[in-house]
Amino acid sequence: MSQPAFPFGQSLRDDITTKLAAFERRTIDEADMRLAAVAVVVVKNLEDDGASVLLTHRPPGMRRHARQYALPGGRMDEGETLVETALRELHEELRLDLGQGDVLGILDDYPTKSGFRITPIVAWGGEAPDIDPDPVEVDKVLRIPLTELDSDAIPLFKETEPGEAPILYSLLPTIGHTMFAPTAALLYQFREVAMRGLDARVAHYNEPEFAWK
Repeated sequence: MSQPAFPFGQSLRDDITTKLAAFERRTIDEADMRLAAVAVVVVKNLEDDGASVLLTHRPPGMRRHARQYALPGGRMDEGETLVETALRELHEELRLDLGQGDVLGILDDYPTKSGFRITPIVAWGGEAPDIDPDPVEVDKVLRIPLTELDSDAIPLFKETEPGEAPILYSLLPTIGHTMFAPTAALLYQFREVAMRGLDARVAHYNEPEFAWK
């Protein structure tokens, strides 16, 4: 069996941590935006020694973002830090318990059309994380291989109104169809920054109208 391009282990963890530490992340200071955090969790593949990130699919009955693919996360509670929010949401959605020592770094804030400022927290999920998704919030958990994110076919763009930024989206074989911003934009920045060590920005990209709800 050939060696995976992104083998799961301490070397990968150190490499991602180093790249994130060198990245000068940008924050958004908008008083009227609601604060939220999501977790980009790196775990071991199920079928080989490579690495993946966790992605969830929302159930059809949810009030917001039903039937959408999303990173685990949600709105920040009073008195929390954004890192604490991401770790709490991981526990609530996936029953996955990670700590501050598992956090590898933070990416840029992303403003959504629904009025949230999303902060992506990159974390190390371990080789065999104990995942037990809450069916109220998650109807499916997927592992997106880093080799899949590394494809030169990512990202794709859909033009919008003249003068407006395009909508960023990706075609992921694991889910079998397209995934749009904001999740696609956050994973694209994770790829560029944490995997490739590049200075990529995504906050200006648009979302499709169905993601506003």
